[in-house]
Amino acid sequence: MSYLVSVDWLKKKLENKTEEIVVVDVRFSLADPDEGRKAYEQGHIPSAMYLDLNKDLSSPASEHGGNHPLPDMEIFAEKLGEIGIDQQTTVVIYDEKNDMFAARLWWLLDYMGHKNVYLLDGGIARWIEEGNVVTTEIPLPAVKKFQPEIQENQVVDMKQVKEKMKDKSSVLIDSRSKDRYLGQSEPMYAKAGHIPGAKNFFWKDVLQEDGRWKNDEDLQSNFDSLAKDDEIIVSCGSGVSACPNIIALKMAGYENVKLYPGSYSDWISYEDNQVETKEE
Repeated sequence: MSYLVSVDWLKKKLENKTEEIVVVDVRFSLADPDEGRKAYEQGHIPSAMYLDLNKDLSSPASEHGGNHPLPDMEIFAEKLGEIGIDQQTTVVIYDEKNDMFAARLWWLLDYMGHKNVYLLDGGIARWIEEGNVVTTEIPLPAVKKFQPEIQENQVVDMKQVKEKMKDKSSVLIDSRSKDRYLGQSEPMYAKAGHIPGAKNFFWKDVLQEDGRWKNDEDLQSNFDSLAKDDEIIVSCGSGVSACPNIIALKMAGYENVKLYPGSYSDWISYEDNQVETKEE
């Protein structure tokens, strides 16, 4: 199953107005948290609303829970309603290109039981490359009421990860780059390395060299060392770059896939938790 739509598909849907579609811009920069909203204000796909990783797609960080804890679901459901999304709305999400932030919102909506959610393959960069216009006009959405149906079985916490690694009942994936996984560099956290037992599958490996998503066959090849009947827990630094891997695994036919939202930044917030710097 594909969760992607093309620029041409979106353009025709917006022109024909035969389907209720809400487009969401989630551009963001970890280095400059205001950059994404500024980019949106300077030009976005017509009718697109904006959601911010830190302010909308996450709760404030605290002692535990990682750098980007999941948002309060009641508050987030209200925000979705305010930008015109309910359970019947088709949602198309875009980033600058095929980046992690769009995948984060896709996962959140899927977690809340919304199934008609897609990523714009290539993001706004491809939209512009194909000659389409952008606008600075901020739309006024028709407010809806979003009723979440939380899929609790899609997440695990630190204690569950520890138990599942101990009894080897799950496969844990670390979605960060190989050098961060091996502890050779760590630009964000006090400890370098990875959760013991985690296997490295860099999230950008689900993309082709030109930045487009790989097809289902290539994604299956990417994950061919994993069994389809395994429970797969996906992690990263703070539960964001894990999300492209979750989408890719589902596109490749894996069904029992879960997110460790706190990920490595939550794991190392507990002093007793060990880290590894060797390949698993």
